Parts: sequence; C-alpha cells; structure tokens
Amino acid sequence: MNKYSRLQQFRFDTHQMLVKSKDAAFQLMDSIMATENARSLAEFSLSPFFHRQWSSTYEAIEDCRPNGNKFMRRYIQEIPILEYFLFGIDHTRWEFEDSPTMKDRTYQYSHCSVHSSVIGQGYSTIAWLPQLDHQGSWTLPLRHERITSFETPLNKATWQLKQVCQKLPSNIPKLVVLDCEYGNATFLKQTANVKVSKLIRVRSNLCFYGNPEPYSGRGRPKKHGDKWKLNESDNFPCADEVLEMEDPSLGQIRVSKWTQLHFYNAPLQTLTLLKIERLNPKKTGSKHRPLWLIWVGEEFLSLEKIWSQYSRRFGVDHWYRFAKQRLHWTLPNFRTPIQCQRWSDLIVNITWQLWLSKDLVQEHHLPWQKPQENLTPQRVARSMISLLMEIGSPTQTPKSRGKSNGWQKGRKRNKAKVYPTIKKRQSKSKKRRKT
Repeated sequence: MNKYSRLQQFRFDTHQMLVKSKDAAFQLMDSIMATENARSLAEFSLSPFFHRQWSSTYEAIEDCRPNGNKFMRRYIQEIPILEYFLFGIDHTRWEFEDSPTMKDRTYQYSHCSVHSSVIGQGYSTIAWLPQLDHQGSWTLPLRHERITSFETPLNKATWQLKQVCQKLPSNIPKLVVLDCEYGNATFLKQTANVKVSKLIRVRSNLCFYGNPEPYSGRGRPKKHGDKWKLNESDNFPCADEVLEMEDPSLGQIRVSKWTQLHFYNAPLQTLTLLKIERLNPKKTGSKHRPLWLIWVGEEFLSLEKIWSQYSRRFGVDHWYRFAKQRLHWTLPNFRTPIQCQRWSDLIVNITWQLWLSKDLVQEHHLPWQKPQENLTPQRVARSMISLLMEIGSPTQTPKSRGKSNGWQKGRKRNKAKVYPTIKKRQSKSKKRRKT
C-alpha cells in the first residue's frame, strides 16, 4: 500500500457519490484547488485539470447530486478514535445583494457594511476540530448547510448536532464549543436530549440563578435561588475551584469555577460558570474584561484544559475566511438555493482533500515567505498542483457530443421570476393581563 492510497480512496469515493455529471464536477473541484485567483465560475475551465468546455462548469453544478448525509458519514470515517471528540458550530452569510431572482433571501447581520444587515443567505457549519500538537487553523466541516427563512441559527445548529452525534460512537465523550450567540436558555433546552457537553461563551450582562432553598411545605416550590449578575461579579461568593496558570500567549491566567447554576428560563439545565481573567497583561495600563464561559453536560476536562479547548473555536472563523478567499465559495452567482448548496458541499469536500494531502505535498511557497514545517490550508492548496498530477484522477476522458442545436427558433423566452426579500420576525409571547 503506497502513501497515496488513503487520499486516492477518498477521492474515488467522492467521485462515486457525485452521481450525475461526476466527471465534470470532480474536475471542477481539482481546478478550484489549483486556481488561486478567479473572477468567475467559467474561469475554472481554463485550468489544465478541467478537460471540458467552459459551459460544463455550470452544467456540473446543475446536474451533480452531492448528498450531505453520505458525505458526512464518509468524513467521520477519517476521524481517528481519540479521548474525546471536539466540534465547533458557527454560522456566516453569503451575500446576494443584486440577485432579486434568488429565492428565499433574508436579511443577514453584517459588522463590515455601512448598515447593520445585508441581503443574502445564512449558512450554519458544524466542524471537527482536530487536536494538533502545534498551533494551526485546521478545521474540517462535517455539515455546511443553508439556514432557510423558516429556520434560525439555533434550530439549524441543534439539528446538525443531532445528525453528527448519531453517527459517532456513544462511549466516547463529545464536546462542542460555541460563541455567545448560542449561550442562552433556548439553545440549552433544544439540545437537552443530545448526549454532548457544551462549552459556550456568554455575554457579560447576563444573569444566572442558584439552586432554591429547601421546600418549606407551603405554596408552590421555588425554582430559583439567589440571582447572580455577571456585571456584579465582585459580590459573588467564593469560587468552588480556582486555578492560576501560565498561558504562552496571554501570560498568567486565573480560572474561577462556580457550579449548580442555571438560566431563568431553563431551571432544569444545570450549568457550571467559569471566569477567565488575565492577571499580568503584557501592555501596562491596559484593562481586559474577564471572559465568561459556561459548561453544560458531563465534565471530563480539568480547568487547565478548558481554556485551550475553547480557543480552538476560532478555527471555524478561519475556515470561513479560507473558504471565501481561497476556495472561492462566495464567488459564483447562482440562480437557485439548491445550486448554492451543491457548490457548498463541494467546497467542504475540497477542505477534506487538503487535510489528507498536508503530509503528502511538497511545499511551494512564495519567495518572500518562510518555509513551514506544519503546513496551513493555504500552503497546502498552493502546493497541490504537483500532487494532483502525480496521483491522477478517477474521471474518464470526455467524449465529444457534437454541436448543440441551440435555442429553438420561435421559442418564447420568459423572464426569471423575482422573489421578495424575507424579513424574519421574532415571535414574542404575549403576557396575560391581570383582571
């Protein structure tokens, strides 16, 4: 068995799972890996790895049938059996400002634009975060799917988490790290039946509640105890556990832990509150606000490892930037959301091919760049041309089909239907008036 057998088997399985137009779609994926700069989808046909005409790039997305469930099961086979599984969940936007014929466009939050929102589609991602022996930004998505107009990021993340956990061994602990958008009672109640531990950042203006006092025997039993305001953390009782350690990048850190707390709207979901403080910041006179985290579920990590595991969450943001800038995820302007989802599934598969190739490629770096021992996704993508030429492709040689008849004379052309932009509204429960 040669050193390329694992990658070749993965590429062969991918080729078979594309079903229709699999040769054109697979060659399009190789062209994406070999093309660093492109201005349109048709420019990928100029790559030497694409052996068809430029129109086949659009036909590949129109005809291929990548199945997200089959792809996810194939990705899980590449995950080694470790002490525990670490996942990250986040969501991003794909802007479609000038696409009125795109169905199901919604308003997406944007911190980069002049206005607070842009028109486009949201995509939720659940990714496996490999445990690296060195600092790196490798993130391997398992599911990367569109958030429809009748879904929320929380609902989509819950569904994706259930789908992934069903295919993993039940005897190995699972940990998912999330940002503050998921740190609320709604998400905890939605994922209460999922056997996974959650490490979530929470906003510093939230309130938690302790356990109530023992039942006195009169009236309805209390659900909540003392109120804990994070803005008034100086009044908190002594922590159940305190740890001071030295972080290589942040200096000395203090981690405080309080147990047996809950949200007001989720009294049955017990959580552990963690406070991370920088004691000796490198810049003199600078003030750093503490970082608040909550742990929900089975605790199988020590305080020393919790901070390092949460910092791996930022790998999902790195993958979003890599997918948009290098893998050209948001470059094409498709007509339908189905085509956007097919294209997104191909981008995720390309990421896994780069991961399997990181120890096989011979690094090619620019003259002003330093060589790396542990290659980043960007370096691997830049060095893929020689590897693709060496391992070959499972596709077949294209056959000429003759000249197309073109548009029939006298056939009427209809304008594309224009769809309105959907604005999501958050439903608020009506309070019952006292009579």
